[in-house]
Amino acid sequence: MSAVILALAAGAVIGLALGALGGGGSVLAVPALIYLLDFTPVGATTASLVIVTLTSVTALIAHARDGHVRWRTGLLFSAAGIGPAMLGGALSTRIPAAVLTGAFAVVAGVAALRMLRSRPAAEGAVTVRPGRVAVAGGGLGAVTGVLGVGGGFLAVPALVGVLGMRIRNAVGTSLLVITVNSLAALATRAGTVEGLDWAVVGPFVGAAILGTWDGKRLAAKISGHTLQRIFALVLLAVAAFMLIDAAL
Repeated sequence: MSAVILALAAGAVIGLALGALGGGGSVLAVPALIYLLDFTPVGATTASLVIVTLTSVTALIAHARDGHVRWRTGLLFSAAGIGPAMLGGALSTRIPAAVLTGAFAVVAGVAALRMLRSRPAAEGAVTVRPGRVAVAGGGLGAVTGVLGVGGGFLAVPALVGVLGMRIRNAVGTSLLVITVNSLAALATRAGTVEGLDWAVVGPFVGAAILGTWDGKRLAAKISGHTLQRIFALVLLAVAAFMLIDAAL
């Protein structure tokens, strides 16, 4: 099967995840780029940031139209994460590939288990505590920079579990966080972007953007609790696969 066809198929799945779940795109994109398209871990994390940034903007617009983006909370998260994201991005190229893959798997697994234990938040207003937002946002930014992920697979659990936000609002708000954090991380990887295989990355991005619209429609038909469990189970499966691969 050609690389372009694989890129189109993988991109469609990543877009579906971002549109429906507000995250999970990068945590799926990195393994796809490494195992299906033969990218190096460093190249995959950089390409993932490009793919997820462009796709997240598209999904963010759709969720914002439906009023599911909590702009104040999202911007506080993003502001706290910009510095750590840039620092992490600068350090990422010095980390061995096996360590990078293993760390990625552990972080994804922890986030998945937290989501499985979390209960859906009740309807109502969310109490935004600047201290909590700053700590969670800073940690999220650091992970984004080092591991090359948009952070949605951690932002959604943080918004739900730490701040008590409803899953649909967490999905929309996480897309804002993903966009800002990814741009900050990319700013420190300018040199590696030029070396990407755009004949593969381009179709990947196009399919992912189209997939977000299907994901958005899917999210409207599935309960928030079901979305939360699907999100967690996908993360857990990917984390287990990558951890085993890193150990071999």
